[in-house]
Amino acid sequence: MTPILYATLSVAIIGLLIGFMLVKVGKKFAVEVNEKEAAVRNCLPGNNCGGCGYAGCDALAAAIAEGIASVDSCPVGGAPVAEQIGQIMGVEADPAGKKVAYVKCAGDCEHALQKANYIGVGDCNAAVNAGVGSKACNFGCLGLGSCVKACPFDAIHIINGVARVDRNTCKACGKCVIACPKHLIELIPDSAQYMVQCSSTDKGAAVKKACSTGCIGCSLCVKQCENEAIAVTNFLSAIDPSKCVGCGKCAEKCPVNVIEKRYLDAV
Repeated sequence: MTPILYATLSVAIIGLLIGFMLVKVGKKFAVEVNEKEAAVRNCLPGNNCGGCGYAGCDALAAAIAEGIASVDSCPVGGAPVAEQIGQIMGVEADPAGKKVAYVKCAGDCEHALQKANYIGVGDCNAAVNAGVGSKACNFGCLGLGSCVKACPFDAIHIINGVARVDRNTCKACGKCVIACPKHLIELIPDSAQYMVQCSSTDKGAAVKKACSTGCIGCSLCVKQCENEAIAVTNFLSAIDPSKCVGCGKCAEKCPVNVIEKRYLDAV
């Protein structure tokens, strides 16, 4: 019995020594937990979509805690999450409110001239790199759906040859903005009441030949606006949502009906 007892005691003592050493080593090499980072991470939705520009929610939480990223960096959480994180960090969130992706093209199958029947890879970037496309307008939506594939929230679809965003589903992650080789998509305030649905910088005559609803840069909208919310640059008009009061005079006078009235009843 004595050898067995000695062996048992030896194993127990060795186990205790190893446990003691592990505790000491663990304390020495322990990584301090940033309490703010942990609190911020608990506020984030956990989608890990990458729409914030970081690898995931953990990386964003660390960046916010370090002051590198703003408290409203999460496009999925939106204003409510930004407010919670702002309270943790002791700063105020941007009061601008929700943003949404917007496609600046009205050249659907009914309005845009089709110069060819494109048969190829169903990808806008591939078509641009190959220098091909079906529409006569060089600035218009190709309608091949690169933005659709990029959206992790199923918020954008090709309708009648043009990409369209579902404002209720869009989280403003910006992935469609990056995916569009024509740079037709931008993030705008969801409260924006009127937008110019075109991106062409061609002169008026050239625009008319390619699309019946393209902006011709006539400046009639500028003359109608009493708040200096519209400007024409390179034959293309643009509306500043922060100055627009939603009177609609610009849309009424637009000869090509390219100024779109957006969700006026929701503002």
